[in-house]
Parts: sequence; C-alpha cells; structure tokens
Amino acid sequence: MKPSSKSFSIKNWSEGDRPREKLIHKGKSSLSDAELLAILIGSGNREESAVELCKRILHASENSLQKLAKFNLSQLQDFKGIGEAKAISIIAALEIGNRRGAESVKELNKISTSKDVFTIMHPFLGDLDHEQFWILMLNNSNKIIYKYPLSKGGITSTMVDTRLVYKSALAHGSTALILVHNHPSGTLQPSQADKTITQKLKNAGDLLDIKILDHIIVTEKTYFSFADEGIL
Repeated sequence: MKPSSKSFSIKNWSEGDRPREKLIHKGKSSLSDAELLAILIGSGNREESAVELCKRILHASENSLQKLAKFNLSQLQDFKGIGEAKAISIIAALEIGNRRGAESVKELNKISTSKDVFTIMHPFLGDLDHEQFWILMLNNSNKIIYKYPLSKGGITSTMVDTRLVYKSALAHGSTALILVHNHPSGTLQPSQADKTITQKLKNAGDLLDIKILDHIIVTEKTYFSFADEGIL
C-alpha cells in the first residue's frame, strides 16, 4: 500500500527534520538550498518528501540556483508534485533574490574597471535564457547617468539603430557609452555580429565626440571585455 501524500507534508515530519523549525532554532544559514526550497513548496509527492523532491529539482539544474532561475513554469511543472502554484512560488523567490542582488550594486555607479560593469549588469543579464543588448551612458566622471536595454533576442547589426542610440546619449548629456550584452550559451568569445555592432557604434561616436569605452559580454559566471582584450 502506497503511503498517503499527506505523510510527506512537512508538518508531519519529526520536529528535528522540519526545515521551518531548523530555521527557527539554528538560523537560516543552517539550511541547505533543498531545505529552503522545501519550505516554499510545503509538500512533496506520493514517493518523495518536499526536501527529496527539491534535491531532485536542484540536481536537474546542476545544483545551481542561477541555472534553476532559468527554469520556466512549464519546466518546473514537469516534476511530479510541482503544480502551477508551487512553480510560481519558486520563480518568485528566485526573482526576489535576483532583485536583491541588483539592489546591492545600485551605489556602485562609477565605472573604474570592466569588472565594475560586470558587477552592475550581471543581476540583469546573468540568468537570462535569451540575449539582451544594453547601453550604459556615462558622464565625464565615468558615472552611469542612464542605462537601458536596446534590444532583446538574437543580436545583428540591423537591430541597432545608431541614430536612436546617439539621440538618447545627447539628450542625457552623455560623454561616453559602454555596450553590454549576454551570451546565454556561456560562450565568451565575441561573434562577428558583436564586432560589427561595436565598430558601427564606435565610428558614429567618434563623429559626435562620444566615446565607446568598452563592450562587455556577460555570461552566467564571468565576462569578456573588448577594451581589456585590446580589440575596441
């Protein structure tokens, strides 16, 4: 006889095995990623406890919360015991973590190195499953005065309207730009399209005395800088 799914509910576990009680008595840092996710979903399925189910979900994402954050509703619901409500809870929690990361770098708005750009932009781009191309506008002190996503999806030179880029730069009083986009595949090397876009915007900027300081390619864990590599 199969055990009832209710027996796998956290409230039916022994007190020492309950993630909520563990958090209360030992603190949040004592919980594993699987235990934290188990608190979110509350119960597992007929064969697995919530923690066991969450361990399996994490295993499918290579035990990486960053990779788990790329899962959509449909992918999460492929796991037995994860319905729409639980999938939404997981996605919402991971997005809160992502926004917390973005908030923590708001004060870092002066660019000194390529790593500064990566630190600022990784919360926006690191977890995406599609490409986005951003423009950072800087003043004479290399402080970011405005940033915005120029395009989404695959990047080609036809998707970049140079006139609009520099119209916006002039409107914001920008004296320099930094180009940023992500490679969801994890590939660090710039494509020919990446190089073409960079040169196209650089040539236009030279005429307007607005410098392209760098073009940063962001991946899940690291970055590539055109300026650092001497190809700008």
